[in-house]
Amino acid sequence: MTAVPDWFYRAMATPFDERSIDVDGVPVHYLEWGERGRPGLVLVHGGAAHAHWWTHLAPMFAEDWHVVAPDLSGHGDSGWRSDYSHRAWAREVMTVADDAGFPGPPVMVGHSLGGMVTIQTASDYGDRLRGAVLVDTPVRRPAPESEEGSRGQAFKAPGTYPDIETALHHYRLIPPQPCDNDFIVDHIARHSLRETDDGWTWKFDPTLFQHTLVSLRDQLASVKCRVALFRGQHSVTVPEDTAWYMYELMDRNAPVVTIPEAHHHLILDQPLAFVAALRTLLADWDHSVPRRRSLAEGG
Repeated sequence: MTAVPDWFYRAMATPFDERSIDVDGVPVHYLEWGERGRPGLVLVHGGAAHAHWWTHLAPMFAEDWHVVAPDLSGHGDSGWRSDYSHRAWAREVMTVADDAGFPGPPVMVGHSLGGMVTIQTASDYGDRLRGAVLVDTPVRRPAPESEEGSRGQAFKAPGTYPDIETALHHYRLIPPQPCDNDFIVDHIARHSLRETDDGWTWKFDPTLFQHTLVSLRDQLASVKCRVALFRGQHSVTVPEDTAWYMYELMDRNAPVVTIPEAHHHLILDQPLAFVAALRTLLADWDHSVPRRRSLAEGG
């Protein structure tokens, strides 16, 4: 195991609250840090992941922000639906934001599939968002994400294991990548499991990718708030040509930030660089005036 740094221990020791609300008949669970009344920051996990992908990072924003991280339906400790869509998940995120009682529009940050939900939310509810940050989320030219399709196949038949240690041994990041921070991977893996009568298995609903692997090109081009893209330098999901295509869709009016030495799961392999980049972006958004986006506004 890699030596665990002090910042990780401090983050894990930071208290948080847990809440659950009903959204369209399904319980949606979320975590929250920081005092109510502060500006809102909504952190949305990726596919087959959960809110605890953010527990090592959220405390680093909690002094200035009221931070929430939902489990999207079909994930984590939220309920399952008969079918899923980016639009349904967007409603969940906005319902969580309303329940959190933010004093104004929040900033939404989404990783991977969570970034797709963020795109949909910024398209549907952009007037209720302060900004949207996409974290290694692909919108490819011009077809739906081929890699996302293969990712759906990878999650199709989750195994069941006799004990938690055996299950942890089988935990893998998808897409595969190196990550020296095995203490973070172990943390998220433990929160990915649930015990059943037959043994230990993963919390996510294996059917959640059946209807959600669709292109969000039009939604990205029509976002109604500030938007930014973060990508890993070595990401196989958002390579440079994909980032450039997304930059064009965003009317060349959004920052594209490359995190050095990071792969797709950059919130795991380069967490402090991610925090520094996001803090910088949020500080800029706090005092600067956005330039008008001509594609989104027709002028």
